[in-house]
Amino acid sequence: MIRIAIQSKGRLSEDSLALMREAGIKIDEVKRKFLARAAGFPLEVLYLRDDDIPGVVEQGSADLGIVGLNEVEETGAKVRVVRKMGFGACRLSLAIPKEQEYTGPQFFSSKRIATSYPEILSRWLKANNVNAQIQKIMGSVEISPAAGLADAIFDIVSSGGTLVSNGLKEVETVLYSEAVLVARENLEPEKQEILDKMLFRFDAVMESGGKKYILMNIPTAKLEEAVKILPAMRSPTVMPLAADGWCSLHSVVRESELWDKIERLKELGAEGILVLHLDKVID
Repeated sequence: MIRIAIQSKGRLSEDSLALMREAGIKIDEVKRKFLARAAGFPLEVLYLRDDDIPGVVEQGSADLGIVGLNEVEETGAKVRVVRKMGFGACRLSLAIPKEQEYTGPQFFSSKRIATSYPEILSRWLKANNVNAQIQKIMGSVEISPAAGLADAIFDIVSSGGTLVSNGLKEVETVLYSEAVLVARENLEPEKQEILDKMLFRFDAVMESGGKKYILMNIPTAKLEEAVKILPAMRSPTVMPLAADGWCSLHSVVRESELWDKIERLKELGAEGILVLHLDKVID
């Protein structure tokens, strides 16, 4: 049995549980408890505040955790980052009132900066030889300048809409963050084996993201050109059709490249093109 800590609520919690569900690790989310056990997989889920997760993993009450990289960096917990999870992307940035002119890091000298991440900010200030006053605030950091509590803020930014609505502009990005899977150091061999099995499942789910399965009928004479357009994971699947001079071509493509490839294949004479959702991709 292995224990993983995840956020008790919020988007990161939802995304973590969705990933486990897609990987066949089912947690009873209806009767939410502080500690829950998975069905059909040797895993316990511990629900915590995000800023508690790195420390709990470090001291061994949980073997694993899914948490934002920003929380790992802020706490300084001695944990092993096993995998970037591909969700929860954001950045930690400095922002100032939009009417002010930003002149570089020294702009913040002698100014008050409100933040919930004083450790990360302190390291950035030291690295840039900036002497500023850090105001630790837990909550709505972005209202601090308007309320006269600070001259600038250092906070999480996703779309930037919250900054704009509070009359602020982003001027320095200090850390790019996303959800990461962390593990305590020196996992026992039997727990490392369970982790490896879980990673195998996660990778299969994550690998399928942003990809589509495509199949079509194409003239055999154009097959070589079509294969150059659709290289697939190893090589496309080609099957002969009953109609003379035609074959069926199957492949996997990235969704971002899908329409460009379809247009090029149509020019080669491809017909009956089907695009299907991918559930899992297992190498």
